[in-house]
Amino acid sequence: MRLVEKAQILDEKGMARALTRIAHEIIEKNRGTDDLVLIGIRRRGVPIAVRLAERIQRIEGTSVPVGFLDITLYRDDLTKLDYHPVLYKTQVDFPVTDKIVVLVDDVLYTGRTTRAAMDAIMDLGRPKVIQMAVMVDRGHRELPIRADYVGKNVPTSTREVVSVEINEIDGQDRIVILDRIGQNE
Repeated sequence: MRLVEKAQILDEKGMARALTRIAHEIIEKNRGTDDLVLIGIRRRGVPIAVRLAERIQRIEGTSVPVGFLDITLYRDDLTKLDYHPVLYKTQVDFPVTDKIVVLVDDVLYTGRTTRAAMDAIMDLGRPKVIQMAVMVDRGHRELPIRADYVGKNVPTSTREVVSVEINEIDGQDRIVILDRIGQNE
């Protein structure tokens, strides 16, 4: 099986506009930035969270704490993986108790990553509320989880892959749909 690019959903400018809109929505929904913290889910949620914090800083003039979360050990499929998972460092250097925690990730799909992230957050403290911001919501939920802030809703088939490319990791900013070729053919 190989992946072939099917369509580009957002380019660099489109991603920048979506992040700016999400930053405004976070500020508006929470009536400012009091008690607000952002926590990016490793890997691509981390640079997205940093970018959102930068935009919130420019808009509101206040700094919002940003943390990084590795949910590997919270995955519900950890025992099914054929490989040895790579562990990254969780870095949340601020309290989450009584805070408005905005979890940040690249793609919301089944909801299992978000569930694992919420479990990890609850091990750190008891937030006032947990909200979710994603660049793409592609549907196909297996758990009753939804995003509060979405860059782009993209209906997909289960044979498609949504790839969010981030400059800090991939050398460019764009979102594409890839098609699996050779699967069930």
